[in-house]
Amino acid sequence: MEKTEAGAVQIRLLRAQEVIQHLGQLVEVLQDAVDGGASLGFLPPLAYSEALEYWMSVRDAAAGEQRLVLAAFEGERMLGTVQLDLEKRRNGPHRAEVMKLCVHSRARRRGFGLLLMLRAEEIARDKGRTLLVLDTRRDDDAERLYRRMGYDCAGIIPRYALGADGRLHDTVFLYKELAREVAP
Repeated sequence: MEKTEAGAVQIRLLRAQEVIQHLGQLVEVLQDAVDGGASLGFLPPLAYSEALEYWMSVRDAAAGEQRLVLAAFEGERMLGTVQLDLEKRRNGPHRAEVMKLCVHSRARRRGFGLLLMLRAEEIARDKGRTLLVLDTRRDDDAERLYRRMGYDCAGIIPRYALGADGRLHDTVFLYKELAREVAP
């Protein structure tokens, strides 16, 4: 169990069945993040049905052991989530994609995002993954967090995603090498 400003927080790895058990909270966290302006591939207002459909697809990926879902809890209240998508193709057993880091507005700026990311990195290492990749809207708080954690810029695509403000925003692609291979 980790500690934050608010007290004890637990980062749990949710299996496919647990995604179903926590579906209501997962939908709430995603809706809150999207409706609050987070760049997660959805536009506000995020309908319950769209969020539910998304989490059902995540459950399916988790059942196939391709997607790992982590959630931050304070007691039984979920305050954030992140996913790790493990590359299954033969040329990529060393890499994974970090997806959909979101923290509920009532818990922002309390370290939940950092704790979720640190645990995702730890699990990635345990799974033999040495390279993590992700993308986010350029100049967002998320980008600043990832940069502080040592993620490097692989590139920027201008005007990549439509934002809630109706404008096209740049997307930055980041990566982090968790361990370097030693040449024989």
